[in-house]
Amino acid sequence: MPEITTLALFAAATMAILIVPGPAVVYIVTRSVAQGRSAGLVSVLGVHAGSVVHVAAAALGISALLAASATAFTIVKYVGAAYLVWLGVRKLMSRAPEGEAPELLQASRTRLFTEGFVVNVLNPKTAIFFLAFLPQFTDPSRGPIAPQIVLFGVVWIVLGMASDGTYALLSSALAGRLRRSARARRRLDVGSGVVYLGLGAVAALAGESAKKL
Repeated sequence: MPEITTLALFAAATMAILIVPGPAVVYIVTRSVAQGRSAGLVSVLGVHAGSVVHVAAAALGISALLAASATAFTIVKYVGAAYLVWLGVRKLMSRAPEGEAPELLQASRTRLFTEGFVVNVLNPKTAIFFLAFLPQFTDPSRGPIAPQIVLFGVVWIVLGMASDGTYALLSSALAGRLRRSARARRRLDVGSGVVYLGLGAVAALAGESAKKL
């Protein structure tokens, strides 16, 4: 198993990466602002259920195969980018009927969880982390690689839930007025839609540089 100092260094580096907003954080903040704390926290659970997929893939060697195959990596990258663009277009196109109560527009917990899961499974930031960053902390002299990857993955998930949970709590606490104003909610939809489209464009253009890390 990894040394304590290696785990501490990994945890510090992970936190530095996690606090930088990416697609998952944007999704969590958007849902927290639109629907409140519980929606944000359900979104966090969905996002990190998606993280479990990345951990399992890395431990089973699938991530290594993606890293070695330019075609496979490109497919995953563009699928993720397309999903982000789809979320952005849906946000921009959404419009509540006049007089409709905000509660009728809220997504169910199942939908919140599922969308969070998909966002993170197809999240280029998370994929790049497991493809290019995490393997650098493994050490064959400390035992089999797969258990080390699982341990590092658990650290990532725990720290990710703490970081993303903080985003959810803070954004929901500061967004009460936004949730009560139809005009503000529409502006939030437009703003988040533009952000999703931007992230989709970045995801489509990024990724090749990850193989140089």
